[in-house]
Amino acid sequence: MKLAVVEVSIVPLGTGSPGVSAYVARCLEVLCGEKEVVYQLTPMGTIIEGELDAVLSVVRRMHEEPFNSGVERVVTSIRIDDRRDQALTMQGKMASVKNKLDLIDSSK
Repeated sequence: MKLAVVEVSIVPLGTGSPGVSAYVARCLEVLCGEKEVVYQLTPMGTIIEGELDAVLSVVRRMHEEPFNSGVERVVTSIRIDDRRDQALTMQGKMASVKNKLDLIDSSK
């Protein structure tokens, strides 16, 4: 099974307040019940790992959630890392960078 790693950021506009964490929390509730994807909340977005069709489906539902709360405009940014030649996971990507950092440190 080939997995994609996707970063998504959903920003509701025109909420009347600069704070949007309540809207973000409702978007994350969409993810909580998903068994086909793994996710990690970050300070600037959410990373989702899973088969591309499953991830895009859940991102669509997350994008719709602020509209369900009365927001009239939503900006959603998506970055997709979809590698077909080998397995791709959030942990694997981080381990690869850490391994290279260790190599740099050991060469000093």
